[in-house]
Amino acid sequence: MYLCSKIIVKQGDMEEKISLTVKDWADADKPRERLILQGKKQLSDAELIAILLRSGVPGKNVLDVAREILALAGNSLTELSRIDNRQLSSIRGIGSAKAATLMAALELGWRMQSELDAASKTVLADSNDLFKYILHLIANLDHEEFWAVYLNAQHTVLGRQRISVGGQTSTPVDIRIVMRGALENKATHFAVAHNHPSGSLKPSSDDKRLTQNLDQAGKMLDIKLTDHIIVAISLDGQANYYSFRDNGLIL
Repeated sequence: MYLCSKIIVKQGDMEEKISLTVKDWADADKPRERLILQGKKQLSDAELIAILLRSGVPGKNVLDVAREILALAGNSLTELSRIDNRQLSSIRGIGSAKAATLMAALELGWRMQSELDAASKTVLADSNDLFKYILHLIANLDHEEFWAVYLNAQHTVLGRQRISVGGQTSTPVDIRIVMRGALENKATHFAVAHNHPSGSLKPSSDDKRLTQNLDQAGKMLDIKLTDHIIVAISLDGQANYYSFRDNGLIL
């Protein structure tokens, strides 16, 4: 249990509120000391963020500030990673330096997961495997990106490539770049994915047309398109996807 941030001292008929900072807490309650003594797995999300922030502001200790940051993101780390410097800096006690520190830590987490995926022999047997594989690359973006994943006959990942970066509602895709990557990776199969920052999973007419063109281009080179998925995060912070194959748009 943490000590509360304020105590009430009674002097006769008078009551005085005294703020407690983290320095006033017992060592067993301080986030940094708990991490050292008990390990990082024992800390809550708010406690880990508090360590990055280092200090609070008058009347609000660092753990209170961390909880306010999480509340801004609906208590979702995925959603928090999508919040920009301006939004974070709107919280009292968060300047541009602290906002940058927090954004850098979250980005390192995404990149670590990307390295783990790249180093492992990942098999993408179905749309859910593709979703889990690509999620950390595109789910938390405020703009659209289009990615291709290249596979062998056993659907083991041979490589992946970001094909394009666009705006909030679209991103251009050059099919020649997608297929060149497939040839360079000596792939027999390939899958593609892009995100919808709006949160909608509904494919546009352009999405459908692009999928058909990719499918046809793959057939011409005898490289099979296994799936195309759209990834989005809903308003409640949950990530989900739409699969063109599962919905009968790729045969």
